[in-house]
Amino acid sequence: MKTEKSNPLAPFLIITFIYFIVGFMTTVNEQLQAPLKFTFLAHAGSFKNTFTTLISFFFFLGYLLNGTLGSKWVNAFGYKSTILRGLSFMLSGLLVYLCSSWLGYKFPDLVFSIGDAVIPFAFIIFVAGSYLMGTSAAIIQVVVNPYAASYRLRGTQPVQRLNILTGINSIGTTSAPFFVTLVIFSGISIGQVEIKQLLLPLSVLITGVLVVILITKKLHLPDIANTRAVAGEKLERSIWSFRHFALGVLAIFFYVGTEVAIGANINLNALELKASGHPVTFFGQTDIIIGGMDLGIHALLSTLYWGGFFVGRSISSFFSKISARTQLVTTTIIATILILITIITQNLWFLVAIGLLHSSMWSCIYSLSIKGLNKYTSKASGVFISAVFGGAVFTLIQGGLADILGSWRWTWLLSAFCELVMLYYALWGSQIKEAECLNSNE
Repeated sequence: MKTEKSNPLAPFLIITFIYFIVGFMTTVNEQLQAPLKFTFLAHAGSFKNTFTTLISFFFFLGYLLNGTLGSKWVNAFGYKSTILRGLSFMLSGLLVYLCSSWLGYKFPDLVFSIGDAVIPFAFIIFVAGSYLMGTSAAIIQVVVNPYAASYRLRGTQPVQRLNILTGINSIGTTSAPFFVTLVIFSGISIGQVEIKQLLLPLSVLITGVLVVILITKKLHLPDIANTRAVAGEKLERSIWSFRHFALGVLAIFFYVGTEVAIGANINLNALELKASGHPVTFFGQTDIIIGGMDLGIHALLSTLYWGGFFVGRSISSFFSKISARTQLVTTTIIATILILITIITQNLWFLVAIGLLHSSMWSCIYSLSIKGLNKYTSKASGVFISAVFGGAVFTLIQGGLADILGSWRWTWLLSAFCELVMLYYALWGSQIKEAECLNSNE
């Protein structure tokens, strides 16, 4: 394409920056779980962990219900228009968060009961906002993943471009936990947070997203040929007829399940250990006090876990000679071992280390799944993104199991199972039969 040749890097930089925003917002949403557990859900009784993980559940429900909507919009309106629609959902979600926080601050007695749990109506509104934020992330990812995988940058292969894209995304996920701890809740102890502290930071985020929408409208984002069905074109085959893609959807369901469960629940596990008198330590310290502010070990665990994604993706972006299949086999085996060590020792730092291994798994599974799909790529991306709902399922199941078992310890076996499913995909599920694909070349 003419524009692509004259400035080949600019469009890639545009979608990368927008993906940074998605990563930041996704992790902010997850990291609000622990503070809201002590504010909105202070009287949630024996269902406290279950209700807390509903925030992540409804976020990823947006992926399940609206991933295919994003692919339909890409086919109907193109990549740029779909990104703008996704950003509009993000703006709406933040506005709902703001309304929820204001209602919780002004009307704290507006509550209802479920069993022994007393739940503020404002929490339900917040969960609705989480659903809108998940819808936004799903729609935007339907655009950026196939765009990055199919966009031509000399000297790179699809898995490399996806690792670069997701590496920048990881900067957002890494910075988000400390944004929640230091900016939103001013570094005070998690047991002393107040819901009114959300009002100003949310207003700032709303303004920032609005500016991004206005700037994106003025930018040029060229289309990419042969990655989507043009208007009026009928797809002859079902997307599910591609075996390696169908199994890739299953693999990504389990991948996001364990990825998000660790990132969202490791801090809850850390708080549980601290309450039981066995706190997680950092160089022998049980608290991190800088400038009179408690940064919190729980926040540090999440930050370093997501930080591992940035480091791992930065390194793997140079792996031009190592296939996606080889990378996936190696990382899933090591991750499984680390999870089992965590369960045995109750040392959460082994879970943190898994961030390095999870960093390249998305890119590997995605590139293996869409290989040879051509004009089916954008439709496949929408279905693929819907599988991100695994992040909701496993996070919620783990929270429920923690309530039932009275501990988070053995719930990490779920993550080990997820790793083994991905290992199966790498070894056997990703293999393509010669007659199955339109074109088996990356």
